[in-house]
Amino acid sequence: MEYFSLYTLIGFLCLLLILSAFFSASETSMMAINRHRLNHLVRKGNKSAKITAGLLGRIDQLLGSILLGNTVLNVAAATLSGIIVLRLFGQNESAMLVGTLITAFMIVVFSEIMPKIIAATYPERVALPSSYLLAPLVKLFYPVVFIATAIVRALLWVMRIKVQTDQSKHKMTLEELRGLVLDAEHFLPRKHQKMLLNLVDLERITVNDVMIPRNQIEGLDISLSAEEIRNQIITCHHTLLPVYENAPSNVVGILHIKRALSLLQEEEFDLQDLKSVLHDAYFIPSDTPLLKQLQQFQERHTRLGLVVDEYGELLGLVTLENILEEIVGEFTTQSPSLTGKYLRQNDGSLLLEGGSSLRELNRKLGLHFPLDGAKTLNGLILEHLEDIPEAGTSLKIADYPMEIIQTQDRVVKVVRIFPLQTRIPK
Repeated sequence: MEYFSLYTLIGFLCLLLILSAFFSASETSMMAINRHRLNHLVRKGNKSAKITAGLLGRIDQLLGSILLGNTVLNVAAATLSGIIVLRLFGQNESAMLVGTLITAFMIVVFSEIMPKIIAATYPERVALPSSYLLAPLVKLFYPVVFIATAIVRALLWVMRIKVQTDQSKHKMTLEELRGLVLDAEHFLPRKHQKMLLNLVDLERITVNDVMIPRNQIEGLDISLSAEEIRNQIITCHHTLLPVYENAPSNVVGILHIKRALSLLQEEEFDLQDLKSVLHDAYFIPSDTPLLKQLQQFQERHTRLGLVVDEYGELLGLVTLENILEEIVGEFTTQSPSLTGKYLRQNDGSLLLEGGSSLRELNRKLGLHFPLDGAKTLNGLILEHLEDIPEAGTSLKIADYPMEIIQTQDRVVKVVRIFPLQTRIPK
């Protein structure tokens, strides 16, 4: 080193600190970069993103190379600072101590803290350009890193510590995906964010949660007279209609109203002709997740299914529209049978049908009834009281004061729900 001037040695020291800062910044940026954003750039064909993704796919080699380079540079900087102190002050122990402290301070500030803060703030801007230099260094340092990694793995094996190095096995859970969508609230319109959250939740919701209950299904009884069947077809508000004989549970097929209307134009309405245009009924287990059912509707090219329990008993009906409403919200078109379920009073209270779906009430009226038990308002009240209430009974569920207005055949027919913070009338 006596061949180099003092200023040259100081220049080398600054260069070592800069290179050490590069490795520190690279390590932090590689660990902090958004993997989803990185994968998006890879799919777009970004070259630096592909190199970065390749480095992160070999995380043990990448970290080993960065730590090797950083350690060598910091040791070299400490050694060079000692030589500079000897040049300036000779064999002076106090000067050596001060020089060591100054070098340590410079390494911590300029080669560790400052570059890591910058890299953590702008991980993508640092990681992508750094990958061009890191890629050849990883190959260059591979023999040394391989030996060091082998020694580390041997020590970990002795200590019975299992290390997972395959990043592909770390799959994102639904909750993590939901959290990712929630964190994107500043980048997505609120409506789009809600739709994405609803789409994520389709895996947790079953057809039993959104189906139309059996007692609310509009069906066609072919045991009726021809004139009654004709009138029901003409006044039907649906394009698809379950057809049964004598009892709703005895379904014989599904009728497309458009085909039935063409039959009605004939002079004589023949029941056998009506049966000939029926489609086979499609039955769905009640615990089928909505996402799976949406895919099955698509594969079968159908829009309606009948929900059955484990014993094959008919529970209700679910349509493609029911599932889509869970994603995008309520459609503007509704059948007249749904419009009478909610009636707002002058005092702010709501008159509701006992058979109303809790999910529908929560979605349409902004209520917050629990959805982990009963599916209808009637079921929720019976579950809460553990008895069949009489008209005039008052209670509170989920902080909502309510009063039973009408009961019939052991079923709560009409309920009045008061605004929050309202006292239950006596």
